[in-house]
Amino acid sequence: MESRTARWNHNLHYHSVILDAVPDGSARALDVGCGEGSLARDLRRLVPQVTAIDLDQLSIDLARHHDPPHHDHGADIEYVLGDFLTHPFEPASFDVIASVAALHHMDATSALSRMRDLLRVGGTLAIVGLARSEFPADLPFDLAGLVTTRFHRLTKTHWKHPSPTVWPPPETFAEMRLLAARLLPDAHYHRHLLWRYSLTWTKPPP
Repeated sequence: MESRTARWNHNLHYHSVILDAVPDGSARALDVGCGEGSLARDLRRLVPQVTAIDLDQLSIDLARHHDPPHHDHGADIEYVLGDFLTHPFEPASFDVIASVAALHHMDATSALSRMRDLLRVGGTLAIVGLARSEFPADLPFDLAGLVTTRFHRLTKTHWKHPSPTVWPPPETFAEMRLLAARLLPDAHYHRHLLWRYSLTWTKPPP
């Protein structure tokens, strides 16, 4: 059993979904809506160069505090304060684009389209997102999520992240699945417990 002091929350719980999707040999990753940088630091263990962007000044300040310029990894994580939808990234410039619990802060259609455009051919998009439950379709997931959350809170230390929150999410789980199918053909959509879904997609040749 893990130590009771292990830091845990619903978002950290699914970091492995992102990390398991990172293709071998990836050179450059983008973390969209990075918050205080937890996912960016995890990505840096697998990818030599990581860019992480967020609109929230406090979150970026905390991320930079974790990774000062001369830290072993900090020099390879570029934290950007800005709007992902308008920041002048070069098209098709990332091997991995990842996001955890950030897509519902943006217009989902615009954000997924931009992620698709910034990804290199053969690169992977990996998202863990929040969506809104519908009754009765999502009731079994919600009930199971309550039980699972209770178990984890008994064995781990719950960590409340400092970044802004949006609740309820604008899209339902069903709507996100349909949107992904329209914008990202052959994307893998998976409904998780703990009020999350995941999307993974590899960009095909034109």
